[in-house]
Amino acid sequence: MHDASIFESQIILDSNVFSMTNQATPNNPSDRLAIISEQLKKGVAGPTETVRTLLSWFNSERRGYRVVTTINKALSEYDLLTEPNFESTWIDGAVTFKRRSNSSPDEVVLDPTFRLGRLDAANKEVVFVKPTDNLDRAITLMLTNDFSQLPVMTSQREVKGVVSWKTIGSKLALGKPCVQCKDFMENAQIVSDDVSLLDAVQVISNYDYVLIQRFDKTIGGVLTASDLSAQFKAMAEPFLLVGEIENGVRHLIHGKFTNKDLQAVRDENDSTRKINTPSDLTFGEYVRLLGFEENWKKLNVQIDRVEFIRKLDRVREIRNDVMHFDPEGLSSDDKRFLSEFAQFLKRLRDICR
Repeated sequence: MHDASIFESQIILDSNVFSMTNQATPNNPSDRLAIISEQLKKGVAGPTETVRTLLSWFNSERRGYRVVTTINKALSEYDLLTEPNFESTWIDGAVTFKRRSNSSPDEVVLDPTFRLGRLDAANKEVVFVKPTDNLDRAITLMLTNDFSQLPVMTSQREVKGVVSWKTIGSKLALGKPCVQCKDFMENAQIVSDDVSLLDAVQVISNYDYVLIQRFDKTIGGVLTASDLSAQFKAMAEPFLLVGEIENGVRHLIHGKFTNKDLQAVRDENDSTRKINTPSDLTFGEYVRLLGFEENWKKLNVQIDRVEFIRKLDRVREIRNDVMHFDPEGLSSDDKRFLSEFAQFLKRLRDICR
């Protein structure tokens, strides 16, 4: 009986803990922020979360225009802000919730520059060798990690130089009696994580890499020419896909509508703008134009109008995010959707020729 009572008590205790845990971490983001706000009012230090976690509260994986607007509105509703601002720091970086003071601006004006500190490459553990390490160790690390260069450091803050295949090859080719990493290194190219991505391009073009230094003087990562290519691809691809889709829509409606038809769908808040061709329409006006059944019939295509408009409207929403040019790029789902819709329009053009 005694054991049974202990077992029953444990069940009750576990149940209470489970209930308290659920209350502490509600699913509704407004409830989460309300709890944080109340804690701060009582003098309890605000919690620290990653930007990615904050985004997950709002069912998002990236800082698109719409979700950022939603989060800022929710934070403002509960007199909260994050330090640093969740919009400008690395997505896996930590932010702390604090109460908005009377001197806090109603709207935070963000730095428009895309700085290196937001990139994944600037926030990775740095693999390095020490000056006295044997060259074999550097070669092994470079081969196993597919590196073209390797920092030579004594600590996370002390950079002595960099060894690369170029420095190794040139020293060995000249028959220099070198054994340790310090014998093969050259001066390191170090830039602050506060430097803009565009400013770093020329340095990387000249040296194939930069070491990224944080405000506390630690080396936060290495940005290489390969990383740079991947980053610009991630940034440029959504623009190219949206442009291809927009051109595809223009091709679809070209010659099918009169100037009067086009003028009729013009944004009522922009009544002075002249519309002479489909290229003068905004994406929202494309959706409005084809949303009318009588206009849709003029296309003479045997596809479902409702489904087409639904997808076209999703492109419009994604396009709004793309135009805000976030270096994190689009989510994989949005990028796949754009690619598939662009291919659909291409097939449609081929069929209707």
